[in-house]
Amino acid sequence: MKRIIIFLLCFLSLPINLATADDDYISISHENDNFGGNSDRYYTSGSRLTWFNESIEVPPGIDKLADKIPTFDLNDTTSVFYTLGHNLYTPADITLEDQPLDDRPWAAFLYGSVGLTTATEYQSEKIGHVDELEFTLGVVGPEAMGKPVQRFVHKYLSDSPSPRGWKNQLDFEPGVVVSWRRRMPYAWHYSYDDLVHARIEPNFAISLGNVYTYAGTGATFILSSQKYQDTPPRVRPALPGTGVFADNTNLFDWQIFAGLDGRLIGRNIFLDGNTFSDSHSVDKKYLVGDANAGFSLVFGNTRLSYTLNARTKEFQSQSENSIFGSLTLTQKF
Repeated sequence: MKRIIIFLLCFLSLPINLATADDDYISISHENDNFGGNSDRYYTSGSRLTWFNESIEVPPGIDKLADKIPTFDLNDTTSVFYTLGHNLYTPADITLEDQPLDDRPWAAFLYGSVGLTTATEYQSEKIGHVDELEFTLGVVGPEAMGKPVQRFVHKYLSDSPSPRGWKNQLDFEPGVVVSWRRRMPYAWHYSYDDLVHARIEPNFAISLGNVYTYAGTGATFILSSQKYQDTPPRVRPALPGTGVFADNTNLFDWQIFAGLDGRLIGRNIFLDGNTFSDSHSVDKKYLVGDANAGFSLVFGNTRLSYTLNARTKEFQSQSENSIFGSLTLTQKF
């Protein structure tokens, strides 16, 4: 518990100047395999609370780190976001007390992150690309509170069986990840009478750290009633959007999206096991792909989004692909 308190104090000590806030977006995202089809197995749950602001100052220290990234530039469009998140990973059968040798380890990840986004224009009113940089600090192991969180949810909020194998979870380990992503929102776009807007958004991503190390690419097709409406936030390694949307002038606005992403995996602690101690591990697959589709509805300053995600097998002995859904509620202030 002492380690968790120190971690949270370090994260929350970053200066936040609310007085300069202009457009704030608070997003609550929850991903769960019960929303998709695979119940209580593999990547079983992920929650993410994100505050995104378009005008506050970049925190001291973070700007110096960003300057060292050769592909990232700070400019007048730079926005800042803060995130707190919690992920759960289990084998296929959570009622077993002993760890199956051919199944993934029990693990949880509690983390906080600070991120920046910057838009670079190539023509008037056109965005050439959007760069995103995120610095994540977290903990893996009992301190990540996977056991009490899952047991509480299963006891009071669902009719799922009680998980019995948390004694086998990964050992305590601090987690550090630096993630970069570039998107080209208007690589291809088309508008019809300002009523329907279509675009294809390619992306490239790299994450480095002891929790995740991977490189990925993909593309998302977006159809919407608003020209400027980003996709909803997601839990990494899925490629998250900012959740930003324009002022609503209609009764409601809508967005439909579908995408494909692929990743070349160098490290995944939730499959490879602990970095600095012996722990259970499985033989991971080095190529993993995601296919997703979803929609968003905007009512005034509130947006509700749903995404269905199918992820290919992540380790050699995995019996089936992972299917999970994501719900996101975003409030604009």
